[in-house]
Amino acid sequence: MNKLALYCRSGFEKEVAAEITEKATALGVFGFARVIDNSGYVIFECYQTGEADRLAREIPFDSLIFARQMIVVSDLLEELPPVDRITPIIQQYQLISTQIKFNRNNDIWVETADTNEAKELLGFCRKFTVPLRSALKKQGWLMGESHQKSGLNLHCFFIKSNACYVGYSYSDNHSPHFMGIPRLKFPIDAPSRSTLKLEEAILTFIPQTEEAKRLNETMLAVDLGACPGGWTYQLVKRGLFVYAVDHGKMAASLHDTGRIEHCPEDGFKFQPPKRKQIHWLVCDMVEKPSRITALIGKWLLNGWCRETIFNLKLPMKKRYAEVQLCLQKLADELHSHGLKFHLQAKHLYHDREEITVYIQIK
Repeated sequence: MNKLALYCRSGFEKEVAAEITEKATALGVFGFARVIDNSGYVIFECYQTGEADRLAREIPFDSLIFARQMIVVSDLLEELPPVDRITPIIQQYQLISTQIKFNRNNDIWVETADTNEAKELLGFCRKFTVPLRSALKKQGWLMGESHQKSGLNLHCFFIKSNACYVGYSYSDNHSPHFMGIPRLKFPIDAPSRSTLKLEEAILTFIPQTEEAKRLNETMLAVDLGACPGGWTYQLVKRGLFVYAVDHGKMAASLHDTGRIEHCPEDGFKFQPPKRKQIHWLVCDMVEKPSRITALIGKWLLNGWCRETIFNLKLPMKKRYAEVQLCLQKLADELHSHGLKFHLQAKHLYHDREEITVYIQIK
């Protein structure tokens, strides 16, 4: 077991490869990334056996920007017989069980990549899950409970109906979502589908046990580039009063809540109202990432907000390098002013050519 499989959005395989190579090298683990363009996943092969498991334990999953899931996997099982795919998979798990503690596994996820071609396998994956789960339970390898905070989660990652990677992830260091994708329902009263980006960001960055304390009716927020109100909707839904900054019109339904003030101004020039303590700043403006980074830095350094979620629209080339440059520059500025902060970034499922960044000033 010397391989990691990392899921991602189709077209971002090179970014995942660059990221996992950098993280592994920092830990003194060396290997190479196998990249198939637009496949929706990357296989990182370590030069030494056992090091993939170390990476799965020691690289904080939350520190990965472009990877949706991180699992330790076997060699690719190919030419699985249609009449009995389960036996070779069980045999592979028997081999794994001789190498690591393997008696408190939470569940089995039979998955595939998030591409139009691979999605045709999803029906097969759902049907195959039931007999495979039953076979694993007979071996005493499943607890029958999912989403535990400890132990392992088993994965069977199919790239074709007769070929899969067999492996596991650490339940305290992985995405808790099937295929690494949170399933969100679009609110019918939301002004735009962009609302799902902020909902997923809150789900990703704010622990559920803290959400009511961190987002509530006692707080004020600013939404830069708010029109027509997809992000404002998520804040208002949680009780915040929002200064919605945009020359465009906001949805009438948001005005009806009495929880917004529309400010028809340039988001780059807007400043918070005097004698008002803004807790949250959100921003989803279409602009160069360096300019958005500078804008967010101004708000944080001036003490105009305490927490922020914002998107960085990525260039067509050197996307990982641009992300690293922007985030490092912002972090350096905050450090230079003596600010303590938590910064996390993620290429969310509902993002496209952009990443979402979260910063909390402590």
